[in-house]
Amino acid sequence: MHIIIVGTAYPYRGGLAAFNERLALQFQAEGHQVEMYTFTLQYPSFLFPGKTQFTDGPAPEGLAIRRRINSCNPFNWLSVGNEIRKKKPDLMVFAYWMSFMAPCFGTLARRISRNRHTRCIGLIHNMIPHEPNLLDKLFPSYFVNAMDGFTTLSQAVIADINRFDRHSKPKTWAPHPIYDHYGKLIDKGEARRQLGLKEQGRYVLFFGFIRDYKGLDLLIDAFGDLRLQDMGVKLVVAGEFYGDPKPYLDRIRALDINDIVVLHNDYIPDDRVNLYFCAADIVAQPYKTATQSGVTQVAFHFEKPMLVTNVGGLAEIVPDGKIGYVVEPDAQAISDALVNYYKENKEEAFTAGVREEKQKYGWNRMTAAVLQSFSQANRQ
Repeated sequence: MHIIIVGTAYPYRGGLAAFNERLALQFQAEGHQVEMYTFTLQYPSFLFPGKTQFTDGPAPEGLAIRRRINSCNPFNWLSVGNEIRKKKPDLMVFAYWMSFMAPCFGTLARRISRNRHTRCIGLIHNMIPHEPNLLDKLFPSYFVNAMDGFTTLSQAVIADINRFDRHSKPKTWAPHPIYDHYGKLIDKGEARRQLGLKEQGRYVLFFGFIRDYKGLDLLIDAFGDLRLQDMGVKLVVAGEFYGDPKPYLDRIRALDINDIVVLHNDYIPDDRVNLYFCAADIVAQPYKTATQSGVTQVAFHFEKPMLVTNVGGLAEIVPDGKIGYVVEPDAQAISDALVNYYKENKEEAFTAGVREEKQKYGWNRMTAAVLQSFSQANRQ
């Protein structure tokens, strides 16, 4: 088929761009013709809390990425919609993650669908953001009503779509596939040497953009536990602050744990991601709210045990006691689990469990779910 994916992609950075590009490569590997339509303007600067939206890395090889969409210009939506409509793709995949994109994506889909050939499938990362605002009540219906079907990365998101879908359109889901493009596994000691960490230390990793819903404050409070300090466990925080860092830094000082919290608070480029995961003993995701997380799938790739909180879809893919821990979003519960991990020497058993579980998360399952929604939409 001729498939067009609409969403963030190179030269934009981050997990969503990586997801869309990897999805396109999988569709191509399955024999489809794929184009990607991304943005000339993705966000106005006031909506972007980070330092830059753009990567300084090279363009991905083998992908046709067209920068055509201005997320703020309705006239652009009409012209790009007309351009794609004339191409008559069989399938449009709209990679949706926030309500701000609903007017743009909804208008594009309506324009394209006028060719009476193309089916539009929403690939929904989040229907309702982790930090909702007024837009999340006003805009999603416009996007949902323009789609012919949906695919999600967790069952929890299907329930969110149903709040806006009045027509019971086809919905499928597949777990977030493994991010397998961040380099190879390397020796833990070598990774630590390159990061300036002690080779024989004990390190817990928090990775990714730092926003309130990700619960770094809970993890910092957990490291106030004297049991972890007596064990010599340290916390590595690798990722850019998407908000005011002061509350986190103040809490570290108040707990007097500056010497056991290692802050690497810049955007981590793709070619250094493997260093952080390979250096860690366990990856912690102490989220307060969640649907799914790409960090989990990076941890699977690098065969790392995980600690996640029992929110959203995280517990669906981290079997408690087999590859790590599922705990309540509470500092005491987090510290109890980490103490157990080191006290009971769980790393070897959990790593074996990760190696077994990771086999479930191939990219072919995601493309199959999208194509299932497409087929069901064609039959309606």
